[in-house]
Amino acid sequence: MRRARAGDPGNLWIAAREQTKGRGRQGRAWMSPAGNLAASLLLIDPAPMSLAPQLGFVAGVALARTVRGLGLAANRAELKWPNDLVVDGSKLSGLLLEASQLPDGRLACVVGFGVNIAAHPPGLPYPATSLAEMGVETTAEALLAALAENMALWLERWQGGAEFDHIRSAWLEHAAGRDRNIRIVSAGRELEGIFRGVDATGQLMLETKNGRETIAAGDVFLRAAGRPEETGD
Repeated sequence: MRRARAGDPGNLWIAAREQTKGRGRQGRAWMSPAGNLAASLLLIDPAPMSLAPQLGFVAGVALARTVRGLGLAANRAELKWPNDLVVDGSKLSGLLLEASQLPDGRLACVVGFGVNIAAHPPGLPYPATSLAEMGVETTAEALLAALAENMALWLERWQGGAEFDHIRSAWLEHAAGRDRNIRIVSAGRELEGIFRGVDATGQLMLETKNGRETIAAGDVFLRAAGRPEETGD
């Protein structure tokens, strides 16, 4: 964001070899040791402000395609709404989207990615994993190169929001927990029901015993056969 305020034209990637003062959703602290990928992409005026949240889905698809490109079976790497990538139900990666209107009227968007390559944080309240733990060999540099290529591809397909239906369909192909029972904590409420996908605006559709609800933001907890509740953010 500092680069944006200084006049940077965007399409700028910044990566950290080690991250000690990162920030996750809702201001949560985040650290990333050497060997993992911690990178952010600055975009200037990628879409109208009202459509900027769609970038999270664009980034999710690009991230999933990048990880699957490492040789993982397609059904192992999935996207957990709204911002995580899980493998076999364990969190491998997260992303964070921030947007700000600059004084000169431009819209600055920063898409941040964190991928557990060499290690994952211990003692988390949900399962997590790393590529190394799964026996997948790569480097942060190689993964960033592939991610940048995929991100450029899916940004082009998105067309600044004009083709969100295409992005939404691609995201749903990777969706974790679709048509399964999930629990959501949102705005102080706990809801449980069947995850029925996302609507045309990207909100999660939950089929509860009291009818269908749409959720704009929240933490999703998946349930899987033979496992306890898992992958809360």
